[in-house]
Amino acid sequence: MNDKIVMPLWTCCLFIVVMNTTMFNVSLPTIIQDLHISADLGSWVISSYSIGYALSTIIYSRLSDMVPIRKLLTVGLLTLGLASVYGLFAHSFYALLITRIVQSAGAGAMAGLGLVLASRYVPVERRGGAIAMISAGSAMAFGLGPIAGGVISQYLGWNGLFGITCLVLAVLPVLLRLLPQEQPQPAPFDFTGATLTVVNAGSLLIAVTTQSPVWLAVSVLSFAVHAWHLKRAKESFINPLLLKMPGYGKLVVIGFCILVLNLGNLFLMPLALARVFDKSPLMIGLFIAPGAIFSAFFTRFVGQWINRFGNQRFLLIGHLLLAGVMALFALDLASSPLFLLFGYLIFSPAFSATMASLNNETSMLLPRAWIGSGMGLLQLVQFFGGSVSVAVCGLLLHAQRDAASAIAYQHVYSMLFGVCVVSLLVVLWYRHSRFRGNTGGAART
Repeated sequence: MNDKIVMPLWTCCLFIVVMNTTMFNVSLPTIIQDLHISADLGSWVISSYSIGYALSTIIYSRLSDMVPIRKLLTVGLLTLGLASVYGLFAHSFYALLITRIVQSAGAGAMAGLGLVLASRYVPVERRGGAIAMISAGSAMAFGLGPIAGGVISQYLGWNGLFGITCLVLAVLPVLLRLLPQEQPQPAPFDFTGATLTVVNAGSLLIAVTTQSPVWLAVSVLSFAVHAWHLKRAKESFINPLLLKMPGYGKLVVIGFCILVLNLGNLFLMPLALARVFDKSPLMIGLFIAPGAIFSAFFTRFVGQWINRFGNQRFLLIGHLLLAGVMALFALDLASSPLFLLFGYLIFSPAFSATMASLNNETSMLLPRAWIGSGMGLLQLVQFFGGSVSVAVCGLLLHAQRDAASAIAYQHVYSMLFGVCVVSLLVVLWYRHSRFRGNTGGAART
């Protein structure tokens, strides 16, 4: 495989897929108004896509150990593209919600299989750059999505947003021609484990969103059944040995927290710009776009720096910058919309560098045979974190509906700052444990 051609093209497709999240973020105030729904219900337009994206990501990653990537990509992009065509004509909340869920079932192919592809077929000396490129595409999509969404929704309505993701149908034949021919070894697929994983994530998200004791009980029961299943299954969907691998669990926690910050921030910023500063969708996009453009430029060098200086250094630096931005928003968001603009100029490249170093560190930690399941589980937890973040932020805003808008947003950003501090502590813990492990190994030799 010529990774110098395939990985940039793959990144372009991933850009479209990820932008499908942030385009709707900036259009969410308009969707809420047009469909006459509340903010917490409207958050499902974002969180349903994120959780479906997370679940389909691990399923595609896990299947890549036994099914050729070309076949999985075909199923994923056809599902995403055809659902997007239907979305052009959706005019009710439930039609929109169903479209977003079906879209997410196909979208996970790009994220899940992209890291598997890079980990399997890109040489180690160039792998950091390839993974950084994927992270750059995601970061740029997270930032440029709002301006694309603002322009499209202002002139074509929010249904026009689905036209962007229809483009994957044109890119699919080109990718299929370039991808390597594979002959994975046939192996049993744990459908029971996959189903339980879906139930675990879905029931927990519903329990958080609806604050329902019944759904919480369903979630707890499903996790108990899944734990019992992991002990009995010979080839389980979630590889239980991953959770026992030194360092892997800490990286998963970091990934969860980082996506909580990113999707929480991208959910809050458009709403704050609209409700606190009365900005239009187009202006919201213009406020967010500079951070994405700077991030795309900055990330050109991140892969080289990661290969030269190591992943852990960038994990630490990225967290410090993210914590600084969250603290700024929590303390003085209401002073000026320029705070949000300049804050995102720092936030976006810091997030991109953090994600690139996290994914690269994980790919180097995992044995080759576990790459599909290990990277898939990491991304599942990451995007589940994003889904929970959007749902919780929506609930917190709804609970403060009688408070001044600026104060309500500052309170939610305070919560995100706390999440960032927790993640930073886990990074320090991981660095310390890896240092001790390396020192111990050197001493034994």
